[in-house]
Amino acid sequence: MSNGIAVHNKKMKQEKGRKAFYNGIKMTILSLFAVIQIFPLVWLVNFSFATNQEIFASATPLIIPETWMVDNYVRAFVQGNFLLFFRNSLIVNFLAVVFVLFISILSAYACTRMRFKLSGLVLTLMILGMMIPIHATLLPNFVIYTRLGIMDTLWSLLIPYVAFSLPMGVFLTCGFMNTIPLEMEEAAVIDGCGIFRLIPTIVMPMLKPVMMTVAIMTYLTNWNEFIMTMTFLRTDTWRTLPFSVLQFVGLYGAEFGPQFAVMTLGALPAVVIFLLLSKQITKGIALGSVKG
Repeated sequence: MSNGIAVHNKKMKQEKGRKAFYNGIKMTILSLFAVIQIFPLVWLVNFSFATNQEIFASATPLIIPETWMVDNYVRAFVQGNFLLFFRNSLIVNFLAVVFVLFISILSAYACTRMRFKLSGLVLTLMILGMMIPIHATLLPNFVIYTRLGIMDTLWSLLIPYVAFSLPMGVFLTCGFMNTIPLEMEEAAVIDGCGIFRLIPTIVMPMLKPVMMTVAIMTYLTNWNEFIMTMTFLRTDTWRTLPFSVLQFVGLYGAEFGPQFAVMTLGALPAVVIFLLLSKQITKGIALGSVKG
């Protein structure tokens, strides 16, 4: 009997040892992966305090500047028109998020609740938009905007941002809406609730997780977009944050320290939002794709 207990204890110790060994390997791999992912941000901040000479003379990925150039951030605000471009980015992204949420909710409700003959086809056509890269429409959009006279306006950015964020928003919202019990809406209708009250008072409160996910993904997708801004805008009136980098590019060279400072400041809002709401993003995507 004692021999059996001893053998069992030995097997348990061996099993615990194997688990500890495999857990150690997993943690090592995940830690290495985390370092690789975080390093570009560290490198960006590090170089934002350096001069051009130190950047070019450095033989290592990271440098220790002789003088920490806080002036790079001052020039990013003043010479780089940071506040103007930052304001434009906030306005454009806020409006894009509002339009995407509004259209996604109505489209998802129509395709999942209002059963009509072409509902499946309409939903498929909307989701197929995920297969089209946004920059493939530069030339046709340029021609259309020129003829409509909306070049160098807010709409020249807002239209493609909303259009190319909608497919993912509709896909996630439809998948999440399919998990909501239909009986709750039927009970509200029996009590006299009309369609114009049903969506904002019954449906939208239950869609909060996926609404948050769609809003964050729309914001992160469009925040650093540059090609559309470069193509459709000719003046600084509605140019967004990536244009601050170009303020430090001259005919014969560039000032890299202020450029790195601008990129650091531009990346900061996206990084903070992702760190604070990463669980919400993951949860919304998982719930929205259950029946999507």
